[in-house]
Amino acid sequence: MAESEKVYLYTAPECGVCDTARAGLRAEGVDFEERDVMKDKQWFEDVLKYTIFVPLIVRGDKIEIGWKGAVG
Repeated sequence: MAESEKVYLYTAPECGVCDTARAGLRAEGVDFEERDVMKDKQWFEDVLKYTIFVPLIVRGDKIEIGWKGAVG
């Protein structure tokens, strides 16, 4: 991943898989911006472009739905 690529983690409250994804990204040393879809309508709509599930991880132009096969 290029240094300039931002990583966004889209989450929702009380989502265990989101908690696991957050911890996993931190363990991997990934610098990311977390976006709670319940706090911003635009973030919610961003997720709906790809899925109805969280977590959604955006790494540059790569989209990952869930965390290692699990979704919230």
